[in-house]
Amino acid sequence: MIGHLQTIAAALRPPPRVALARERWETPDGDFIHVDFAGDESLPRLAVLLHGLEGCSDSHYARLLARAFPDAGWRIAIAHWRGCSGEPNLRPRAYHSGDSAEVDWILGRFGRPLDAIGVSLGGNALLKWLGERGASAARLVRRAASISAPLDLTAAASALDRGLNRLLYTRMFLATLKPKSLAKLAGAPALFDGERLRRARTFREFDDVFTAPLHGFRDVEHYWSSSSSGPWLAQIRVPTLLINARNDPFLPEPALMAATRSAAAAVTLELPGRGGHVGFPGDWLVRRLLEFFRP
Repeated sequence: MIGHLQTIAAALRPPPRVALARERWETPDGDFIHVDFAGDESLPRLAVLLHGLEGCSDSHYARLLARAFPDAGWRIAIAHWRGCSGEPNLRPRAYHSGDSAEVDWILGRFGRPLDAIGVSLGGNALLKWLGERGASAARLVRRAASISAPLDLTAAASALDRGLNRLLYTRMFLATLKPKSLAKLAGAPALFDGERLRRARTFREFDDVFTAPLHGFRDVEHYWSSSSSGPWLAQIRVPTLLINARNDPFLPEPALMAATRSAAAAVTLELPGRGGHVGFPGDWLVRRLLEFFRP
């Protein structure tokens, strides 16, 4: 129960907003994303934040980092996944947990060495990209950090689709995911089965009818197994801080421990007993990230 309380309390008590400067970036396939910046361009370092499922630059953790990092010498860029910045994206696709091609394009677009932070879904996508690229990731990223990533998507979705989790979290996520997804049918009625999506009450049902087929996966099992970052931790060569609480309601502790067992030496594991899902105390989280990024 403490994991739920920490998760919910952090989201309900976000830090104050800071001023952000927005840029619109055209993607190579004719779509766009928005990137919000905090901090002056003259700051010596750059950090890029990849947010979580249905997050944005107004998420509590984004506000926290946007306030703290410029004071410490980092300009921070909050890159939105497609459709998450308040404006529907243009292409018949959205975003997903294993979208490492999108991560590669976003990080490369900055054109300078940077520190990368991924939260939840963004953390999973970042870790998968780091593992896939191995030593070559250092051309773009100096150091990386992942916070509350669902390292095993099958275990995470199974946990979210039952009991109290389903009532507290899955229902909340689907309340925004389903309308955004159904809106895509207006321009392409055959894109997916709208009736099946309307009936979806679990992540398994939603990902099987929408996320998997739109992004080239055979089905939900193929999507989850192909996109989980856990199997890629052994291949990471860039110094990476992995922070996951053992009481995270989104990822059962046995799955967390199994997924991190084979992590490479470049991965520093921070697995506290408490913290829920991105529910760590803000002062501790900022301090730990800055300690890791300062060298």
